[in-house]
Amino acid sequence: MLKQMNTILGNIDDFLWGIPLIVLILATGIYLTVRLKGLQITKLPKALKYMFKNEEGGHGEVTSFAALCTALSATIGTGNIVGVATAIVAGGPGALFWMWVAALFGMATKYAEGVLAIKYRVINDDGHVIGGPFYYIQNGMGVKWKWLAKLFAFFGLGVGLLGIGTFTQVNGISNAVNNFFDPGNVWSVSILGRDYSWTVVIAGIILTIAVGMVIIGGIKRISSVSQIVVPFMAGIYIFACLLLLVLNYKHIPNAFKAIFEGAFGLRAAAGGALGSIMVAMQKGIARGIFSNEAGLGSAPIAAAAAQTNEPVRQGLVSMTGTFIDTIVICTMTGLTIVITDTWNIGLEGVAVTTAAFQQGLPFSNTVSAFILMVCLVFFAFTTILGWDYYSERCLEYLCGYNKKILNGYRWLYILAVFIGPFMTVSAVWIIADIFNALMALPNLIAILVLSGVIVSETKKYFSKIK
Repeated sequence: MLKQMNTILGNIDDFLWGIPLIVLILATGIYLTVRLKGLQITKLPKALKYMFKNEEGGHGEVTSFAALCTALSATIGTGNIVGVATAIVAGGPGALFWMWVAALFGMATKYAEGVLAIKYRVINDDGHVIGGPFYYIQNGMGVKWKWLAKLFAFFGLGVGLLGIGTFTQVNGISNAVNNFFDPGNVWSVSILGRDYSWTVVIAGIILTIAVGMVIIGGIKRISSVSQIVVPFMAGIYIFACLLLLVLNYKHIPNAFKAIFEGAFGLRAAAGGALGSIMVAMQKGIARGIFSNEAGLGSAPIAAAAAQTNEPVRQGLVSMTGTFIDTIVICTMTGLTIVITDTWNIGLEGVAVTTAAFQQGLPFSNTVSAFILMVCLVFFAFTTILGWDYYSERCLEYLCGYNKKILNGYRWLYILAVFIGPFMTVSAVWIIADIFNALMALPNLIAILVLSGVIVSETKKYFSKIK
């Protein structure tokens, strides 16, 4: 019975995350790019400037940079290391090119989400802010669409508590620590009839305490921690990748050649040129979307808390998140894998990136693996924090601003983190994946319906600042 249920859920998951949703997300980005006249390219320098320059007198709970870091804390995760490796192993180096394509059009979608988040957010008398797809559906499309907003909030709550926010990230951390410190499970303990390494148990306890200390403090503490940890963790990872690229600079031209040849089927492939293009395109676009979350509706929840009065300004800041996540960090990962040629030696997932670090960095295998493990742990930890904030806001929309309910939910979230390392039911991950896909549908409908508002706000803002 359980096996049959897993099969049914797996088929639903494959359908939702298949070609239809990928095409819908990409088509939305292309449509917005055309209507906004390539704003993500022409206004990128201004957007990067706004990242660090806070707006004076803006209303909100945290600075624009803090809101961006909160959003990045949720998007920069294991997908940047494991997801890129998976895409390149399955689709070849050409998959990286299609990740860039997904990011380019995804920046327009992320911009639109940021604009709508600020325009339709709600600020209470005490300064408390709540916004995101549920409010731009309700306030932008009209109260009759409130059912769609509630659907989004329900799916977002499920993703945070059951999947991306807790179990998958905690498992990623505990497995990374276990594989480094005790790969043979020499030091093990029996828990509920199953043997676990002590490294898994200790990592789970430390992680639970660390998460609890942050999320009990709410958005301001989450954003404060994110402002420190996100630049720090991204800096370490980018430095390691840059060091590898500098030391292997002679191979960079060939790496780009392999990426473009793979993207357009110019290399001989078993399935023919068209077949290799389709595989590279599907894997690259899917992993690009999954990594930067453009169109899923998560980032605008954080963007709504930004201290700004200008929707367009926050839209520009929001789109830099996709640029940093995919164009910068995913590209770094992809180049290290292609340069060291570890994508076609029979490895999978994080083992591919680990092998690339071990081959390309001037350190021992142990030190190189340790650097990657630390990056993975920090990436996953911040994702846990970011998704707690997202799911809290979804719960708040469904139940109202009730502090007792929110505090109770935080303890439930901490409990989910605690039991995460010991969860082995595959159905939990599949259900979370399904919720994640279902989040995107109400959000994309709202963006397309309100695209005229986005274009109007954009024209008005840039006419004003001229």
